[in-house]
Amino acid sequence: MKNLSIALNVVLLIAVAVLYYLQFSGKSGADQSNQKAPASTLSGPLKIAYINSDSLLKNYDFYKEKSEELNTERDRLKAQYESRAKGLETEIANFQRTVANLTIGQARAIEEDLGKKQQNLLQYQESLSQQLLKKEADINNELYDSVSSFLKEFGKENNLEIVLTYTRGSGVWYANDSLNITQVIVDGLNDRYRNQSTTQADSTATN
Repeated sequence: MKNLSIALNVVLLIAVAVLYYLQFSGKSGADQSNQKAPASTLSGPLKIAYINSDSLLKNYDFYKEKSEELNTERDRLKAQYESRAKGLETEIANFQRTVANLTIGQARAIEEDLGKKQQNLLQYQESLSQQLLKKEADINNELYDSVSSFLKEFGKENNLEIVLTYTRGSGVWYANDSLNITQVIVDGLNDRYRNQSTTQADSTATN
């Protein structure tokens, strides 16, 4: 499940571009026109923090639970496919063993039937793959929305202007540890997730 990391890396690149612009646009803008720079660019250094996305995914309870659900679903669908594939394999073996005792018409009819079953099996495999991809995409979307909404609230409460995501090889070679808010965010996300789960459980029990 690397889609979130990819999406967050895109956000990182955009954020770096914004920082670059804010760093140099003040000088170039003064030369190009008489327009004043936005107030936000004149108010002093940006308040920036970053999150290690690998650590966040490793420790966020929602992600861990959803990953387990996805793995369980993958194993279930895999077992279903293997069972159907084994049944077809047995039919093919039986046909090969008894084909000498069949008429040409019987053999052709069975071959056609087995060919259709093979095609159906391939379509079934594709269907199962699509189910897993959709479930994974749904989890990634829910995960991204969850983290994004929490960071918006956290950023406003702590007067942060930019929160970057950091992963190994993401383009950030150094970041001061004092800017690392990963653990704070993980704790906040887990607290919110547990509270939501408790509320849902209480609601279900009441109904």
